Amino acid sequence: MSIVLYEHPLSPYAQKVKIALLEKGIPFETRMPNFFGGDPDFAGANPRLEVPTLIDGDVAVFDSTIILEYLEDRWPTPPLLPTSPADRARARMIEELCDTYYEAINWAIAEVRVFQRATGELADTLMARATAQTNGANAWLDRQLAGRPYFGGTTFGWADLAVVPAVGAAARLENAPAVGSALAAWLERVMTRPSVAAVFEAAQASMTGFEMLPQLVQSGQFKREYRDHRLEWMLRSGGVDIVLDGMRSGTIRLSHELV
Repeated sequence: MSIVLYEHPLSPYAQKVKIALLEKGIPFETRMPNFFGGDPDFAGANPRLEVPTLIDGDVAVFDSTIILEYLEDRWPTPPLLPTSPADRARARMIEELCDTYYEAINWAIAEVRVFQRATGELADTLMARATAQTNGANAWLDRQLAGRPYFGGTTFGWADLAVVPAVGAAARLENAPAVGSALAAWLERVMTRPSVAAVFEAAQASMTGFEMLPQLVQSGQFKREYRDHRLEWMLRSGGVDIVLDGMRSGTIRLSHELV
């Protein structure tokens, strides 16, 4: 039985899991859950109703980092984590920053540009903040490379697959790494890797029909999830009114409560 991965091609969390599966040569099939409700199989596998969620026979695993750990334990060859405890911790810290701080910036840009949560001066303010924060994150990541071809050293690994969804998305959102930087060279190199190229091609193909998303959000049919780092970004970057308006209109949601 092959692995089943509930995902959305644009989710950076699903992207890093798919890259790991491809790098390890693990056969898998993808399923997109019904995000509008009424998907009991998905709900039974993940009480948070979030992607990615991995099904391996009778085992269901959710949360992208926990899924990566499961894959590393279940299929240790080829390894994605470095061997030394210090390097393994470093890879996980890079992943944590990309999963929380960096992801929230890209997500907020989509909230403004795609979902049209803000216009005019507020939109300009939020986008300026997002650009400044992306530049800071890229500069930090550039320093982490420290002259190495990959974040883990000489081979592509855990940290790289965690970074590329964030930096790759930012580049497509016109916040690319500085020209001539080590991070820019790294991005150009890893984007040609078959696992990464396949994941980004699927993401691009999934964007058909995006022009209808603002209307779906405004109608309340599709609620964007605001939790932890995303909510923090809006509150600290000047978007508190967006949060309040979304709560009042029912066009945003927080984490699902367990019942």
